[in-house]
Amino acid sequence: MSSNVPPFAELIAACTQSAVHLEMRDVYSVEGERDRFEDWRRGVRLDPADEATWWRPWVDLIRETVARGVVVRRARIVSEPVSEYIRFEHSGTFTNVAAGEDVRWLPRRRASDLALPGNDFWLFDGRLIRWNHFTGDGASAGPELSDDPAAAKLCESAFEAVWERAIPHDEYEIH
Repeated sequence: MSSNVPPFAELIAACTQSAVHLEMRDVYSVEGERDRFEDWRRGVRLDPADEATWWRPWVDLIRETVARGVVVRRARIVSEPVSEYIRFEHSGTFTNVAAGEDVRWLPRRRASDLALPGNDFWLFDGRLIRWNHFTGDGASAGPELSDDPAAAKLCESAFEAVWERAIPHDEYEIH
C-alpha cells in the first residue's frame, strides 16, 4: 500500500474500463460538501434545469470519463430510516446520474450477509483500489492506494454483490 496517493482526477483519467465506488457510511462530513449540506438544510435544492449550478468539476470529470467508454457505477449502503445526510445525498444524486454514473442504493438490513471491506473505496479497472478513510464523525482521514490483488478481488466481489441487490436511484424511495 502507498500513502502517496495521486489526485482522484489523475486516477480516473488512467482508467480504461470501469470505476466503481462503494459508500457505506450514513454520515460524511468532508470539507468540500459542508457548505452545500448547510445550504440544503436551509431548503436550497439543486435545480435540474440549471446545470451550471451543479457540483463542478465533478460532473465534467465523470462526463469526460464516460465519454471515453469507462463505465462508472456507485453503490450506497444506507441505514433506514436514512440520516439527514443521506437525504441530502439522495436529493442531489440526479447530478451524478446526469453526468453518466449509474447509482444504486442498498438498505443496510439487506447487506447483513455480504462480505464487505472495512472502508469505502473506488476500484479502478478491477485492479487499483483507492481506499477512503474517515474519522468517527465522518471527516476525511485521507485516502490510501493499493494494488493488492486479493484486496481488489474482495472489493470487486463485494461491489458486485451489493450492486445485484441494490435499488436503482430512480426507484429508491427514502425511508
